[in-house]
Amino acid sequence: MTTILDPTSERSLAQRERLARPASLEGLTVGLLDISKPRGDIFLDRIEERLVGIGANVKRYSKPTFAKPAPVDLRHEIATECQVVIEALAD
Repeated sequence: MTTILDPTSERSLAQRERLARPASLEGLTVGLLDISKPRGDIFLDRIEERLVGIGANVKRYSKPTFAKPAPVDLRHEIATECQVVIEALAD
């Protein structure tokens, strides 16, 4: 059993099933979320190059600040437009 800690300060334990990973990213839309930390965009630029190279479609998103969770409308936009999301954490 894997325990995942949620850093969003939820007061009650949320039970969430882990989603199965896709067998391939080819043809899928992958969202790249820049959380607005320094150099995160540089990291995502390299990830985007690799994803495009294997045939994935890439959409870029950015949080207004790394200090708070992504706004609800941004999360909704990502969820409706992408099958996979990669979040950039860099300094």
